[in-house]
Amino acid sequence: MGDFRRLSVWRSAHAFALEIHRFTNSFPTSERYGLAAQMRRAAVSVISNIAEGCGRQSDRELVYFLRIARGSVREVESQLFLSKDLGYVTPEDWAPLDATAQEISKMLSGFLSTVRSTRQPEAPA
Repeated sequence: MGDFRRLSVWRSAHAFALEIHRFTNSFPTSERYGLAAQMRRAAVSVISNIAEGCGRQSDRELVYFLRIARGSVREVESQLFLSKDLGYVTPEDWAPLDATAQEISKMLSGFLSTVRSTRQPEAPA
């Protein structure tokens, strides 16, 4: 696939991971190793799986890692809801983060569709 850093979905997900890290800094100390840490791991998982998929040898493997990345975005999205419901973030601060998570999920779905439609049959083993 090539250089993952050139992908707009990776750049958006990277910016989102940075924002999640900043966002979770305001969580209560009691959440440092709980919800905050889990949100950070899930956000990092998105960019890591995009990068790993791009470094693999086949489109089939790329699709596999993009699916994992999409699942991790949904994980962060769910955790954002929980953060809002627990009062760790105001609805006004939550809304743009939620919108970004949804946008990255759509970008990953589009990328998956593109890879699937251009995928070459793999040589028999």
